[in-house]
Amino acid sequence: MEDRLGRLQDRASKRRQIAKDVMVELDLKRLTAPDFTASIRPGMPALMVIDEAAVPSIYWEPREPRLNRQGLIADLKQGAEVTGVTLSNPEPVLSVRTR
Repeated sequence: MEDRLGRLQDRASKRRQIAKDVMVELDLKRLTAPDFTASIRPGMPALMVIDEAAVPSIYWEPREPRLNRQGLIADLKQGAEVTGVTLSNPEPVLSVRTR
């Protein structure tokens, strides 16, 4: 049953990706049908660590060395320049609502 669930989730993920790609390519912001609405909204930029050694120590958590990703993202979004990291370009996100 777990294998079947995995296949169904994989199939749904691929179909969502195809729908998102087509809507982005055709510049469709919203697709409305009687039983659902699909819309494209801008995504959030992801944190990309370019050089871990260059990241200031305030972003490392005190236990075994580990990045405080939320703190880094918050400071980068507020305009702070932090060496060794940057924000990626945001990917569009497909949102589907059923009725």
